[in-house]
Amino acid sequence: MTVVALGVPSVHRPQSPAPEEGPLVDTFGRVATDLRVSLTDLCNLRCTYCMPAEGLDWLPSDEKLNPDELIRLLGVAVTRLGITSVRFTGGEPLVVPHLEDVVAATAALRPRPEITLTTNGVGLAKRAAGLKRAGLDRINVSLDTVDPARFAAITRRDRFTEVVAGLRAAKEAGLDPVKVNAVLDPVSGLDDVVSLLRFCLEHGYQLRVIEQMPLDAGHSWERERALSADVILSALRRHFTLTPDPRPRGSAPAQLWQVHDDGHVTGHIGIIASVSDAFCSTCDRSRLTADGQVRNCLFARDETDLRALLRSGADDAALEDAWRAAMWAKAAGHGINDPGFVQPDRPMSAIGG
Repeated sequence: MTVVALGVPSVHRPQSPAPEEGPLVDTFGRVATDLRVSLTDLCNLRCTYCMPAEGLDWLPSDEKLNPDELIRLLGVAVTRLGITSVRFTGGEPLVVPHLEDVVAATAALRPRPEITLTTNGVGLAKRAAGLKRAGLDRINVSLDTVDPARFAAITRRDRFTEVVAGLRAAKEAGLDPVKVNAVLDPVSGLDDVVSLLRFCLEHGYQLRVIEQMPLDAGHSWERERALSADVILSALRRHFTLTPDPRPRGSAPAQLWQVHDDGHVTGHIGIIASVSDAFCSTCDRSRLTADGQVRNCLFARDETDLRALLRSGADDAALEDAWRAAMWAKAAGHGINDPGFVQPDRPMSAIGG
């Protein structure tokens, strides 16, 4: 068995081998039960905080996992490694024609995992009902503003009405709770988030605001310009009454807040403070890229090549061992706030959200 690991600092190298059975654990005792699966690096938007206007050098088709390879790895994850939740991401997963087939195959696994999807919503209106029938449980739709002109400026595409239609179709299909993911623009974001929350409360969606992270293709992220969770909350409290949600947060990335109106809870908003208040100590995620690489952290500098193992004829036990070794080597945290932090070579669109 060959495990490819590039650039792993020696301080992160485990001194003992990974467990051969049981949960998918790391040396800090964290158990990975949530798998993020990137289906493609392709995207039909060009968000300014993600990629350049001209796009990127996309992965060649033959380097991506085919549906049979992907479904086999999902089987290993669920039946041998204890994964209980699978989220499909991209790039943009709706550009993948076999998405419904992969969802249905995942829903057929036993024990059945929860199946969710993160999408930009373009094209969702036509596919939401079919995805629900295939077995999709929930959906997150990215929407950074409800101002059509700002949307076009951020995404470099005029597709706002399609995204709104996709949200409506998802709710009608029963993909509840429909969540809206927002990464706020440093200039207009504090106005946008107020309008976004009003929009979500009106339509019965749940807003999730995500701090902008250093995962852009141009490596131009600047901490000083990004809006922090505290600044976002302060802006919202000028318009809404917010109180902490009393339910235990567990390993959820979002800190939930109740929204009150006239003494009644009218909705919820989640703030994901990935930079200013990292939640690495409770992280329960493993990641699989579209080209079959396991990443034990969104900001990992190393990957483990399961595609090469698959195509060399490795059996499921070998795939399991490689995956366990990759997660066993997981660092204590993402290191964004460390003086020596180096942004991953892959941008978010190639890793998966």
